[in-house]
Amino acid sequence: MPATALAQPKPAKPPAGKNQPPKDAPPPPPAEPPPDQPVEPAGGATGEEGGGLGDICKIDPTACPSIDLDKAAARDMNPEMYAVQQIYALRYHRVEINPYFALTMNDQFVSHPGPGLGINFYILNILAVGVNGNFYQGLNSVSAFNLETQRAARVGEPINEYQWSAAANVTYVPAYGKFAGFGNFIFHYDFFVHAGGGVISTRPIANIDPDNRTFTFKPKPMGQIGGGLRIFFNRWLAAVLEVSDYIYGEQLESTTIATGSTNGVPNSQNPTTWLAPGVSITNNVQAQVGLSFFLPFTWEYRLPK
Repeated sequence: MPATALAQPKPAKPPAGKNQPPKDAPPPPPAEPPPDQPVEPAGGATGEEGGGLGDICKIDPTACPSIDLDKAAARDMNPEMYAVQQIYALRYHRVEINPYFALTMNDQFVSHPGPGLGINFYILNILAVGVNGNFYQGLNSVSAFNLETQRAARVGEPINEYQWSAAANVTYVPAYGKFAGFGNFIFHYDFFVHAGGGVISTRPIANIDPDNRTFTFKPKPMGQIGGGLRIFFNRWLAAVLEVSDYIYGEQLESTTIATGSTNGVPNSQNPTTWLAPGVSITNNVQAQVGLSFFLPFTWEYRLPK
């Protein structure tokens, strides 16, 4: 069959001049498109090399676009387009002032709430050096759990109270981003971590033998590590959520009461018997909620030419 088909003669050509329009006849008018078919856009939708928007009309007349490519190509364009948006709130060479309030997270027997203040200077946009301090005196409170345990089990737990703390630290900002909230409002945020060291002033609370024992505050070396989240409301104001661990060696109250007397003075009243031997490593983990103010309030971007 293929060979037979190839052997078929070519159709005969019509005689010259037959069914042909005269040479001086005007060209026939273009055919009118059907009423439901859109007209191909002016300016040559298919382009010089064929294809383009005209092909869409051939495939699906209902989806045929009505764009004038010549007018669209002549529009003014903004040449300054950036694939990555500029950082909303620069930190480079700015001072951050961070007042906050702290709450104890890991002590069931006594809490150490208190106000605090942090000040950081950003050497780089992601690296800062600073100081921070906390004030606790008068705000320490023994928990109801501790009182109930003592009353029910007749067991006393050594507890301590804090007076103040101060530390120097280094802050690093590893990541930042943004998210949408409250409709169309965009919040910018960053994560940060910090570490440093300083001093904390504490003393035991007379819990085992309060009738005879009294303690004074003493400063102790302290390490600090933590991290948090900062959410910007504008370019100079942000809310800060932070968790910090203050690590230091604590002297605890002795759980035993000395008996007997020396030179007529009861040994229970001798201050050398009030403290337990050795030092106990203590972690004061606290949650901090506050605000950050960045100075100066404004700055200018310096873009490459």
